[in-house]
Amino acid sequence: MEIKNVKGTKDLFGNEIANFQYLNSIMSQICELFSYKEMRPPVLEHTETFVRSVGEGSDVVRKEMYTFLDKGNRSLTMRPEFTAGIVRMIVQNKLYATEVLPIKAYYCGPVFRYERPQLGRYRQFNQFGIECIGGNSLYYDAEVILLGYCILSSIGLDNVTIKINTLGDDESRENYKSALKDYFKDKIDLMCDDCKNRYEINPLRILDCKVNEDQKVVKDAPKMRDYLSQASKNRFEQVLKVLDGLQIKYEIDDNLVRGLDYYSETVFEFHLTSKAGNDYGAIGAGGHYDKLISQFGGPNLSGVGFSFGLERLVSILFDNNEEVRENDAEIFVLPMEEKYNSNAIQLSLSLRINGYSTNVNYENGKLSSSIKKAVRANAKLALIIGENEIESNTIIVKNLVDEKQEEVKLDDLSSYLHSLLRHHHHDSDKCECCYGDDDCENHHDERD
Repeated sequence: MEIKNVKGTKDLFGNEIANFQYLNSIMSQICELFSYKEMRPPVLEHTETFVRSVGEGSDVVRKEMYTFLDKGNRSLTMRPEFTAGIVRMIVQNKLYATEVLPIKAYYCGPVFRYERPQLGRYRQFNQFGIECIGGNSLYYDAEVILLGYCILSSIGLDNVTIKINTLGDDESRENYKSALKDYFKDKIDLMCDDCKNRYEINPLRILDCKVNEDQKVVKDAPKMRDYLSQASKNRFEQVLKVLDGLQIKYEIDDNLVRGLDYYSETVFEFHLTSKAGNDYGAIGAGGHYDKLISQFGGPNLSGVGFSFGLERLVSILFDNNEEVRENDAEIFVLPMEEKYNSNAIQLSLSLRINGYSTNVNYENGKLSSSIKKAVRANAKLALIIGENEIESNTIIVKNLVDEKQEEVKLDDLSSYLHSLLRHHHHDSDKCECCYGDDDCENHHDERD
C-alpha cells in the first residue's frame, strides 16, 4: 500500500521552500520597520481559546476545527488562526502591564482548518500576520492596512484591491442584527442550511454566504452604514480619509463582515487576480476588535490585525512568473581525489564563515562529471583542488556562467571571490536592500 500525504496538505521542497523563505523574510523585515516583533504561540491550545474568541456562530468553530480529547480527557484544538493564541499569550504573561503599549506582534506558522481544498488553499496552511494590541486610535487601523499594502507591493503585487467596511460598535451591530432578522425572517426558509443556522446564532454571517441563490437575496439586505452610531460613522470616515491621504485605493463593500465573531469597527480584505487570470479572492484580511482581550481576563484594550495565507501568495508568484529560485550554493568545491577531501572540508568551512553558500563533492570522480554536477546544482563558481594546487598553494576557480577559469593564490582567494560575487546576492540588477551603488558596495563589504 502506497502511503500518501493527507488530503488538504502539501509537501514543500525545492523552489517552493525558497518562495516561502523569501516571503517570510520580506514580510518580517517590513514588520520590523513598523516596529513589530515576532511572537510564537503554540500550535495546540485549549479548545475554549477559540470557541471564546472566534465565536460559536463562525464556520471555523462549527465546521472547520481539528479538535480532539488528549489522554487526560482535555479538549484540545490545533490552531485554526493565530489571533486568539497571541491574545491568550499576552494576557497570561501580563505583557499589557510590562510592555510599552501598543504591543506590536507579527507571527508566521501553520494553521489547520477542515475546509474544501481549492486554489492556493489547504487544510494545513501557513499564515503570516500581525496584531497591534493596546491602542484604540483610528490611525492604528489605517497603519495596519498600510503595512499590509506595503508587504504586497514589496513582492510585486501592485494590482491589489482593498475591500473595506465597518461593523460599528456594540450599539450599531445590535441594531443592525435586528434589522437583518426582520429582513430575512420571511426568506430564511428558502435559504441554505448554513444560513438558517446563522440566522439563529449571528445573522451577520448570512452576508458572507457563497450560495448563488442566497447571494441574490443578500443583495437587497439592509446596509450596515444605515445603522451606525455617530461615533462609528465618524471613525470610519476618518479611517478612509487617512487612506486617501496615503493614496491607498479601496472599495467600500457593504457585505464585508469577516468570518470571525470578534471583529468590530473597521474590517478589510486584500483581493487579487493574478496576471494569468486566476481570481484568488481574498489573499489576506483583518480588522479591528474591542472585546477580545477582556474576554481572556485582561484589561479593556482594543486591537487590530491581519493575516495572509502564504500558500496563496506563492501560487500568485507562480502565476505571475515571479518565483524566486531555490537558494543554491554559490560555490561548489571539487576535490579531484579522496585524499584532498580534508583540504576541501577545511576550505568550505572558511568560505561559509565568510558568508558564501558552499557545497562540496566528496564523491570525487572525473572532473567533467564533477563540473556537470556543479552546473546542475546552479552553482556560480567551481573551486577545483588537485595535486598541482596543493603543491603550489593555489586553487582553480572556474566561472560556471561564462566558463572561464583562473588559478588563484589561496592567500588572495577571499578578495578574488569578493570581486566576483559581491553583486551576486541579487538575481537581478535591482537591489532592494539599498538605494545606490555606494550603499550596495558597503552592504556587501559586511561579508569580509
